Amino acid sequence: MTSKRNAWTAAGLGLLTAAGLVLTAPGASADGGPTARELLDKCDNGTDSCVFHPAGPPEEHTGAGHQVGEAAFNCTGDLQRSTVNWSDTTGESNSFGVSLSAEYGFSEVFKVSIETSYQHTWESSHTEGQATNVDVRPGEKGWVERAPKMQKVHGTYEMHFPDKFYDHYIWYQDFDADGPVPGSTGDITQHTAPMTDQEKSEHCG
Repeated sequence: MTSKRNAWTAAGLGLLTAAGLVLTAPGASADGGPTARELLDKCDNGTDSCVFHPAGPPEEHTGAGHQVGEAAFNCTGDLQRSTVNWSDTTGESNSFGVSLSAEYGFSEVFKVSIETSYQHTWESSHTEGQATNVDVRPGEKGWVERAPKMQKVHGTYEMHFPDKFYDHYIWYQDFDADGPVPGSTGDITQHTAPMTDQEKSEHCG
């Protein structure tokens, strides 16, 4: 059955039904099958077994950079060193945009699946904070940006039901997720630029 599933997946088919086996795609299927969320919500919550099969190791990458903390404005005639205090929280996302909050039963199942499959810690949310110095020239503004370190995981959930679920005993659901790398501060950079006339009037008036 595994070889069949691999062949079907490689062929790029979103939904197949044969001998009680179904490989689903996001959203409701054409024949009225379950949505991805309905399937995931049944994982260890109505199944005999729900096993995650990873498609490869976690892939680390750098997330989008964004400003953290408040900007510092230098209205003096001298170079100023300003300390920007900031805190930034990075959350997870997944291929279906479903919430993996504490209220959603799949949250803990997913975390355990990832850590068991990869022997690798998974965090749904990670907060970093520090005080970063920025040297700001006269008439300029300074700010801090952070680009978090992220990890992507890919795989398929195999779910076996004791009774037919939407007319099938076995379902497969592809699942991708992206979350913060535990314990990583990310890339922290300092930036400066001339103040606009509006910023000068607002902060130096």
